[in-house]
Amino acid sequence: VQLQASGGGLVQAGGSLRLSCAASGSIFSFNVMGWYRQAPGKQRDVIATISSRGNTYYADPVKGRFTISRDNAKNTLYLQMNSLKPEDTAVYYCNGIATRSPWGQGTQVTVSS
Repeated sequence: VQLQASGGGLVQAGGSLRLSCAASGSIFSFNVMGWYRQAPGKQRDVIATISSRGNTYYADPVKGRFTISRDNAKNTLYLQMNSLKPEDTAVYYCNGIATRSPWGQGTQVTVSS
């Protein structure tokens, strides 16, 4: 399954963005899917996950500001990002958690202060 993230861009601090991740096949193949991000010079970290049943997890830096969701019928994963901060600047990727596809290009999110 190929995964393509989109929806990134340049936004001012306090703004919002909605990321989408389109899968070329069924996302049911990933029991748990997640959003990851990688800032320059840092490792890629998982920031939010969602199971096939809708159970969610958020890393502390994004808790209360980001919301992950999935549309199994459309094979699409979403990340609603509110109250963005400059430290959210990174390339955002989607992928499975326990089972992964090759990484896509990701989508750049830049938050200006």
